[in-house]
Amino acid sequence: MTAPAPTPTCSALSATDEPLAGTAARVTGWLCLEHPGAWGRDVLGGEALGPELSAELERRTEAAGVRLLLIRRPGRATAPPARRTVLIGRSDPSGAWCERLEVADPAALLDLDLELPASAPGIGRPVTDPVTLVCAHGKRDQCCAVLGRPIAAELSARFGDSVWECSHTGGHRFAPSMILLPTGYTYGRLGARQSVEAVLAAGRGEVQLDGLRGRSCWDSAGQVAEIAVREQVSASASDLTVDESGVLPVVRHRDGRAWVVELSRTELEARPPSCGAASKAVVALVAESVRPLAS
Repeated sequence: MTAPAPTPTCSALSATDEPLAGTAARVTGWLCLEHPGAWGRDVLGGEALGPELSAELERRTEAAGVRLLLIRRPGRATAPPARRTVLIGRSDPSGAWCERLEVADPAALLDLDLELPASAPGIGRPVTDPVTLVCAHGKRDQCCAVLGRPIAAELSARFGDSVWECSHTGGHRFAPSMILLPTGYTYGRLGARQSVEAVLAAGRGEVQLDGLRGRSCWDSAGQVAEIAVREQVSASASDLTVDESGVLPVVRHRDGRAWVVELSRTELEARPPSCGAASKAVVALVAESVRPLAS
């Protein structure tokens, strides 16, 4: 009897026709806690941090609009350190920053003010090099572990302590998925060489377009619009903002130029958003035109 063909993974199915642009999770504030132990399927489900602390952190991070991620060093699991690294940051272009501190107990996160200001508050040491977060959350999806961990290991060998494996970032089917802080630029489907180039570009204040899913501070339409403009205009990471208040997104350059981006919606064949999940319809946003606005 012939063995049944293996079921394609969610990332393999997505890679056939689903655009990356516009797929980054919308996040402006970040709180990352080093936790080398088991994460569980949901980082705030109680397995990692206990039910009481998890419930309170969930309440506070939701109220502040902050995404909590668990992070760990790439490689084999180790015992929890005496003091754990905490990264806190803001990805809004009006003031993007990242600070690093250490805590002896995860409960110390409750002492932090999560209403993140436009300027770094000075609660930790400023982080000047890009922080690289690679999703390796195998309890959420096998693609994140199988595809993410080797990328995290490669990047760690090159960039050292600025690289972390992290918990679920949104979008298993785009694995390996990588977030760069403080900007919040999010990448998917990158090999090791492309990932290194993306981090090097971020260190120069630039934005690599290859594999770019979007900047996390914008909604899907804003992410697609910004990428469409970047494909036509040379701009640093801090040069562009997106005005999402109108019917169509308007991308503005700090030098005064602006572009309105026409978008279309394309319904793709249903596919599982995660390995083993039921298939769902997918709607892709595509930039149809980029029109300069009169200054």
